[in-house]
Amino acid sequence: MPKTQSRAVMIWLHVFAGIVAFLVVFGGFTRLTRSGLSIVEWNPINGTVPPMANHEWEAEFAKYKETPEFQQVNTNMTLDEYKYIFYIEWFHRLVARLAGLFYAFPVFYFLFRKTIPFKEFGIYFVMGLLFIGQAFMGWFMVYSGLVDRPAVSHFRLTAHLLFALTLFSLALWVAFGHKHGFLTKNAPWSTPSKIAAWSFVILIIQISYGGFTAGLKAGHVSDTWPLMFGKLIPPNLFHSWLAPLETPQTIVFIHRWFAWLGIILVPLVYYKIKKQNYPADIQKGMIWLIGVVALQITLGILTILSYVNITIALIHQANAILLLGLAIYFIHRFRAVDETRI
Repeated sequence: MPKTQSRAVMIWLHVFAGIVAFLVVFGGFTRLTRSGLSIVEWNPINGTVPPMANHEWEAEFAKYKETPEFQQVNTNMTLDEYKYIFYIEWFHRLVARLAGLFYAFPVFYFLFRKTIPFKEFGIYFVMGLLFIGQAFMGWFMVYSGLVDRPAVSHFRLTAHLLFALTLFSLALWVAFGHKHGFLTKNAPWSTPSKIAAWSFVILIIQISYGGFTAGLKAGHVSDTWPLMFGKLIPPNLFHSWLAPLETPQTIVFIHRWFAWLGIILVPLVYYKIKKQNYPADIQKGMIWLIGVVALQITLGILTILSYVNITIALIHQANAILLLGLAIYFIHRFRAVDETRI
């Protein structure tokens, strides 16, 4: 990890993490509006400019007509309707390109000015690799929906999501280091920091199942809660060992109930930090975290009851990213405070 702190680098990383978070949420909007398969080619340079003339639009529409989504789902789509979903996906890709520039120009500027010493460049280089990786995974995901079915692979969608969230998490972690001080190798793992780390793992699993749920459209399986198909635990959920990875009703069942572990762990962390007299800002922050966890579960239930209303679903997704950011913050703060107590 770096050792050199800089307010300018901290601000840049916070803004960059915010852009990545926006990309993730807008990616959810793209998926919910079925816009993600509207652009059937990956042209990182030429694709920056959308079609202008009518014949260019006709050419793009003709390519879309060759896809399974048009042939099986949108057979009656008009050119004007196609333009709507095209512009959504085009804007998504445009913001991704701009995010890449927002990473590249500042990082090389800070490197040139030695604000980031070259010997500490490794972690920032990893961020660049992650950005390239999530961009490639995005196209790899889209391509899976252009071959023989009008839907992308839920595994590739989740991988694309996790690449982006890993980038988001790493940017925040380094930003917190610039603000609060970078941790040393000797930074201890106290009970609160260990519980926070386990909460982070649980959240990643829950987000992954959210990706599976989105990719398989499993949120539409049932619009009742807490019952599914009239039962609290429907039969045959785990009919095979692959069911937790491939069966929509099994996946959405796990996604519904796995989140409740957070209701147990977060108050437990609060009890520990209260008992060990952590700083007041951390104690107040934990109260807010409990509220955010409760809000997330409420939004999840509302998403089910509304049969995946787009607005509610997107707020649910955005709040999950907020939870992820808070988990990273508390892990960093716990370990930083614990280090001062050695």
